[in-house]
Amino acid sequence: MKDRPIALTPKLRFPEFAGRPGWNAVNGDELFDPIDRRPAAAGLPVLAITQEHGAIPRDDIDYRVSVTEASIATYKEVQPGDFIISLRSFQGGIEYSRFHGICSPAYLILKRKGIGCDDFFRHLFKSDRFIRQLTRNIEGIRDGKMISYKQFAEQLLPVPDPTEQLRIAECLTSLDEWIAAEGRELAGLRAHRKGLMQELFPQKGETRPRIRFPEFLDAPDWVTVRLGEYFETMTGGTPDRTKKEYWDGTIPWITTSLVDFNVIDETDEFITEAGLRNSSAKLFPKGTVLIALYGQGKTRGQVALLDIEAATNQACAAILPVSGFDPVFTFLSLSGRYEEMRSLSNAGGQENLSQGLIRELPFYYPDDPAERERIAACLCSLDALISAQSRKLDALRAHKKGLTQRLFPSPERV
Repeated sequence: MKDRPIALTPKLRFPEFAGRPGWNAVNGDELFDPIDRRPAAAGLPVLAITQEHGAIPRDDIDYRVSVTEASIATYKEVQPGDFIISLRSFQGGIEYSRFHGICSPAYLILKRKGIGCDDFFRHLFKSDRFIRQLTRNIEGIRDGKMISYKQFAEQLLPVPDPTEQLRIAECLTSLDEWIAAEGRELAGLRAHRKGLMQELFPQKGETRPRIRFPEFLDAPDWVTVRLGEYFETMTGGTPDRTKKEYWDGTIPWITTSLVDFNVIDETDEFITEAGLRNSSAKLFPKGTVLIALYGQGKTRGQVALLDIEAATNQACAAILPVSGFDPVFTFLSLSGRYEEMRSLSNAGGQENLSQGLIRELPFYYPDDPAERERIAACLCSLDALISAQSRKLDALRAHKKGLTQRLFPSPERV
């Protein structure tokens, strides 16, 4: 026999509900039924169950998982308004579907019963508090282990009356819409920057950009050199990790994890003078451009600009600054050639870059320093807009997270 739930009060309530009784803490099986609609109707799209998008047609996102006709015949039908427990619900919450489709039989589909608001539970199930509750209350949960309906049924869910559910859902959904709009604005700025980069710098094999500022329309073609002809290049090194005297010093030390099309002005690790002397690590000046030669996933080919003196590990190629040549221009130019650099391969057929390959890379630049500075100033001003928009988006997400924590009480018994 189940324990009787207690009354709960959130930290924040809308004024019209301030004097009302506390919420009920209700077991999951009193609110949701498991649903297994098989065989599914013919012709429905296959849904991907994602933490970012919820349940969404695979064709709408970059989801390249092939399935056979035989396996699809076993898939479950999903209807709009269904909730889906995925393998990683304990990491990202329970997903919601706005689509009619089919999903793998590995997923557990839930249907809300009785009166209430789907969007209220959609927000509740994606809240940090609910996710922590899952991981705390379900022992042995791990990747590859599905939360069972029995385990879900035993979860206490905080539930107000339907009118308060609706009020909370409208608030958080409107905030989601605002966040989505700001996200589209950020994506638009980034797309504009990418397109502008392609216009302001010559494409591979060309000597003139497609767009030039008016004062440089009659300027000569850009100069083409091999990167290693114009710039001195080096790689770094890693002091012996077993020697404590080489680490936790005052010299900033950089790995490729920090190289992400950014300006680096601080580091997580530091080495000592002894570590610098007794390894292949080198101290690079401010204005050095770093290229990640290898690393996990998308790291290879990423670029950064040093705004401090720092040493690097051997996975970074350092393009040292040249007197009279704006390093910001160098950084921006190489940042726009990410895919080109990633397509290079060394003589061994590996996917890693090498200092030799970087030195052979063609480098294009206008001979007039004023044109280089004009291009850098234009793109830097756009980068400032992108950074401001990104901070705005982060602030909105943090605001929603904090608001959600205050609008939902903790469903724990005392």
